[in-house]
Amino acid sequence: EVQLVESGGGLVQAGGSQRLSCAVSGFTFDDYAIGWFRQAPGKERETISCISTYDGTVYYLDSVKGRFTSSTDIAKNTVYLQMNNLKPEDTGVYYCALNRNPFSGFCSTVRTLELYDYYAQGTRVTVSS
Repeated sequence: EVQLVESGGGLVQAGGSQRLSCAVSGFTFDDYAIGWFRQAPGKERETISCISTYDGTVYYLDSVKGRFTSSTDIAKNTVYLQMNNLKPEDTGVYYCALNRNPFSGFCSTVRTLELYDYYAQGTRVTVSS
């Protein structure tokens, strides 16, 4: 059974950094896509990033480009979202998600959590001004 467990959320001051971890179990990293989503209070969930090893495509939301970086440590079966220069508008619940068989162009076109096969429980990040 594939499971994703997130950690690393919490309170951080604006301008600070935080790293979210997403431990993946029951899955062998081969061709896959990892997505990060955010749901801010009172707003719809949005895609923060997507990385696909199937076709090498990478997507970042414009507002996080240059500040957020998604990476995978295959040896540790863990995915990370490094967030730098955090802003109050980055506040929200963050979710990591895994698609185990992404199609070509997956990260260029998919913006919904439901098209991923697995996702974590979410972790809250609060950025104070």
